[in-house]
Amino acid sequence: MSQALFERHYVAVAVGRPVRGEFTYEAPDALRPRLQPGVRVKIPFGRSTILGFYLGPAPTPPDEVVKKVRPLSAVLDSEPALTPDVVELCRFAAQHYRYPLGEVLRATLPPGLSTPKEEKAARPDVVHFVQAADGADPATLQRAPAQQATLSYLLAVGGRASVEEVAHAIPGAREHLRALVKKGLVRLEAEAVDRPVAEGLSSARPAALTPEQAVAVAHLEGLLAAGGFTPVLLQGVTGSGKTEVYLRVVERALEQGHGALVLVPEIALTPQLVGRFRSRFGPKVAVLHSALTDTERLRAWQHLRRAEVKVAVGVRSAVWAPVADLRVIVVDEEHDPSFKQDDKLRYQARDLAVVRARQAGCLVVLGSATPSLETLENARRGRYQHLHLTRRVDDRPMPTLELVDLRVERPRTEETADTEPPMLSATLTSAMRETLERGQQVILFLNRRGHATFLTCEVCGQNLKCTECDVCMTYYRGPNRVLCHYCGRAHPLPRGCPECSGPLLQLGVGTERIEAEVAEAFPQARVGRLDRDAVTTNERLTDLLSSFARRELDILIGTQMVAKGHDFPGVTLVAVLLADSALSLPDFRAAERTFHLLTQVAGRAGRGVDPGRVLVQTYNPEALPIAAMLRNDFDGFSAAELRRRKLLAWPPLTRMAAVKLESDSAERCAQAAQRLAAVATKAMPPPSHGVRLLGPAPAPIARIKGKTRWQLVLKAPTHAALAGPLDAIERELAELPSSVRVAIDVDPSAML
Repeated sequence: MSQALFERHYVAVAVGRPVRGEFTYEAPDALRPRLQPGVRVKIPFGRSTILGFYLGPAPTPPDEVVKKVRPLSAVLDSEPALTPDVVELCRFAAQHYRYPLGEVLRATLPPGLSTPKEEKAARPDVVHFVQAADGADPATLQRAPAQQATLSYLLAVGGRASVEEVAHAIPGAREHLRALVKKGLVRLEAEAVDRPVAEGLSSARPAALTPEQAVAVAHLEGLLAAGGFTPVLLQGVTGSGKTEVYLRVVERALEQGHGALVLVPEIALTPQLVGRFRSRFGPKVAVLHSALTDTERLRAWQHLRRAEVKVAVGVRSAVWAPVADLRVIVVDEEHDPSFKQDDKLRYQARDLAVVRARQAGCLVVLGSATPSLETLENARRGRYQHLHLTRRVDDRPMPTLELVDLRVERPRTEETADTEPPMLSATLTSAMRETLERGQQVILFLNRRGHATFLTCEVCGQNLKCTECDVCMTYYRGPNRVLCHYCGRAHPLPRGCPECSGPLLQLGVGTERIEAEVAEAFPQARVGRLDRDAVTTNERLTDLLSSFARRELDILIGTQMVAKGHDFPGVTLVAVLLADSALSLPDFRAAERTFHLLTQVAGRAGRGVDPGRVLVQTYNPEALPIAAMLRNDFDGFSAAELRRRKLLAWPPLTRMAAVKLESDSAERCAQAAQRLAAVATKAMPPPSHGVRLLGPAPAPIARIKGKTRWQLVLKAPTHAALAGPLDAIERELAELPSSVRVAIDVDPSAML
């Protein structure tokens, strides 16, 4: 008998569990024809059967291992769930961010494909309607008055309505409709629907481009035609029409039969950008973000993988989207910290977009009015091409910027000694009144939620802190409760200080307090609030933004969500209520983020025909980011900040990785941190390589959700120089107590 009949075939599999490395399995002959790189497989792992990913053939293992090799249980896909380019990107991410490959691969999949089950086509969204039968007569229901009322309502609206509409109009209508169906008086119908783009969020194609837009579009289209990997920084002032440049480049890619991927930093931006893309390209735009239902996300992903849709628009997770024949990637507001994921796989989507473009050999456009220092430094060193849009569309003037010195305009008085004085200064109140009298709109920006951001005892001076976190509780006046924004712990406002029963002073101002101040000062104004407390669903977010765009609201109060690239032509006054609120954070990026945020929110003013005005309230007008922002001097700020970063050896002039530990036990956490630091120290290269270890030390917020937190930071001139210490730390992780959780964060975005 031929030896080939007994030949065993081995395959490499990435396991969908937090374990590192590739695993060898045997491929039964019956399954081998279905194996393609990227298909999902069902595999035995320990005592469980779990999800795995076929990577390719594996070499024959040593004789002592062969007996332990187990066969694949099943192949789950008829075609690869993961396209070759996405697998390649995942391999890079797993290596660079030091995360198990199988977990990276699993994280890229939509709901429904991340478990060891065969793929099923996503069901379309349906709306259930109820249709009255011919000749249905309410008079036949004299003994069932509730059913009679339900049928009468249905006939009154034309005999057909959605079940939701009837249920909203008639209490208990769902039960009554079931009874009417049994009696043959009505029938239920299901109708597949596509969710429409929210009204007011689309825009018409401009008749002509500005000269600067035309130059940018021509240059990018030339790069598109030439092919190959080219990263481009598109730096344009707010209102200069960067989105129209994106649209033209994507349009050209589609004309050539290619695909495009567009990343935005926040869900808050998605409805507006999707509206613009769908108004230009029709419904063939896939939307990808976490606020969608599982079915919607699966359906969009399947449309992209089958090349039925060639454009994907989404937040950071869309960087993994299976866009066919990808030719252009756009990262809008590339500076935004939301592109960095801060748990599990801690990736930076902007950087992965550049990697994916390099692997695919395509164009990548990074757009911003205030580029990140990382991207700016790449442009200055010639790694990225650099295009500028220095003027607004239609030559609209940039908004005027005015300082409001709160040291002068918001002094404490005897009446306000036990609380915060009003946040609306006299200058701001007057400007708001003038704006509203002209029928124009106002945005008020404060990056703090709640009514009072901390409470202090008037007697002993202690702050009211969360019992589980090393942070102050925030007071919400509406429900009269205090809330921790880190762990979600909440309870009613105490009658007095927990330590001494003294009275609690409400200090620090949040958006809820501002809403109350505005309502008192402008009782006739229509006011909306845009923060995580007021906007809890994507539908509510879209409704609020649409209402403001249609001028159904006069004043919009919000946190950083209001700064995210929105285009509201009716807004002529923007006020930054406390510009220096983030400058004291123990983070080397605090100044950069303050400048970015202030510039972005100021850019919401004057985007229509009327000129804009921006008031910047601050206690610290001499601070570099505030002073530079008031001068509209991004170049001066970035040059000074890069000099500071170079002196202190911070990114982008160095590479960094943070090792973060947390545990229920403060002692075990500290001991583990010391142990990892010792291991890293032994593995450090010679001093000439420039690798430095900072710490270990308690994290700036030393306790969250009841867990003690420590961290140590590695800095080096290159990522390669970090490899030795990080490899040693990874090897040591298996020896640490299971009660200590460790995360390696390569290129961390924040140090808190």
